[in-house]
Order: sequence, then structure tokens, then C-alpha cells
Amino acid sequence: MVHVLSSRTLLRPVDPERSRAFYGGKLGLPVYREFGTGPERGTVYFLGGGFLEISGRSAEPPSPAVGLWLQVADVRAAYEELVAAGVEVDRPPVKEPWGLVEMWLTDPDGTRIAVVEVPSDHPLRYRP
Repeated sequence: MVHVLSSRTLLRPVDPERSRAFYGGKLGLPVYREFGTGPERGTVYFLGGGFLEISGRSAEPPSPAVGLWLQVADVRAAYEELVAAGVEVDRPPVKEPWGLVEMWLTDPDGTRIAVVEVPSDHPLRYRP
């Protein structure tokens, strides 16, 4: 079996500077590391237990089959912060039938992002 020491999601944006402004500026993700130079340089952001790398450039937007799932402690507080930062939220926080509280937004290239709160009584947190 492969012993994974670390992992990251890689995005190759159409416009790297625009994506860095979105993820670092508007979402406020802290930078883990940067590498290279110029507009296509790499920037790796902390994503809780993982990382998000924005590097290189793509001629086309990503597939709609790709998305990000970001768990936060308080999705309603995150909503207020994101709106104040000028982020366009596709759908404000809603408690779903499966018990999670979800908010949806889209990055500049069309990648769908679910911002999710797992309530303290949800089975994802505790299973008897």
C-alpha cells in the first residue's frame, strides 16, 4: 500500500493572478509556500488537513466534475466574512436534509466550492 505523507489539490487556472486574488485575497486562505516566478508561479494554500496548489496555466476552464469541499466551524460566520470581502455566493447557508449546513460558491474559473459546517450532533462527528 502507498503510504501518503501529504496531499494537495492542484488547480491549473485560466488566469493564475485572478485565482490567487480569489483564493488568497477574497477567501483569505493562508499561504503555505510559493515557488517559481512570474504570473504562472506556484502558490500553495493551507486547506485544513490538506493543501490547494494554484500553479501553471490552462487554456480551458476545469471540468464541472471537479469541485472543492471546505469544512468550516461556522458556515454562517464564513458567509458574512465572504460577502464582506466581495465574494459572490451562489447559495447562502442552508441546512440540508442530510444534516450538513452548506453554502455554495464558484471560483473565477467555474470550480464549484461547497463550504460546509458539520453540526456537533451529525454522524460525521460522532458514531455510537
